[in-house]
Amino acid sequence: MTINTKIKNHQTRLKKCTQCPDMYGPPVAGNPILSPIMLIGQAPGDKEILIPKPFAWTAGKTLFKWFNQIGLSEEEFRNLVYMSAVCRCFPGKKPRGGDRVPNLTEIKTCSHWLEMEYKLLQPKLILPVGKLAISQFFEVKKLTDIIGQIHQLDINGKQVDFIPLPHPSGASTWHITEPGKTLLQTTLKLVGNHPVWKKHTHNV
Repeated sequence: MTINTKIKNHQTRLKKCTQCPDMYGPPVAGNPILSPIMLIGQAPGDKEILIPKPFAWTAGKTLFKWFNQIGLSEEEFRNLVYMSAVCRCFPGKKPRGGDRVPNLTEIKTCSHWLEMEYKLLQPKLILPVGKLAISQFFEVKKLTDIIGQIHQLDINGKQVDFIPLPHPSGASTWHITEPGKTLLQTTLKLVGNHPVWKKHTHNV
């Protein structure tokens, strides 16, 4: 069985998952591609589960504008970067508006899908997007302490580079006010100049 077939089979199983009773499916997955680069978001929104693909609505428009700055269109990005998430179903709305943040049980329940993707893809560069995704790997007190830098962690016995990004949500002003605005540009330069990014996207 080829690695591409294994990834497709993995996503077939993922899309049938119904383990979290308070989450709204179906589970969302990016294109089933073999890539050394993985983007990890928080969880899909209510529009993403209908479309269905990750970052397919307002936040996605902002996210892909960022990557367009370093040479990739949305279509190219989706075909070159494996798009994953901490949780794959929509958590629902908070009583006072906005999307609910997945709870610790839901995150733990969904984590085995992400762990399987690490094993299948063996990524060399991971782009966690937003505080929830970043906090799965690093202690986060303030985004300013972690964004704008390259970090390294051991994943399954291999050193992996992490370049965290802020969440592109329209509800957040972090990436459009200082120092977040400057740190975002620093981050995009780090991604664009990273050897794994350059090697994997140079033919685009």
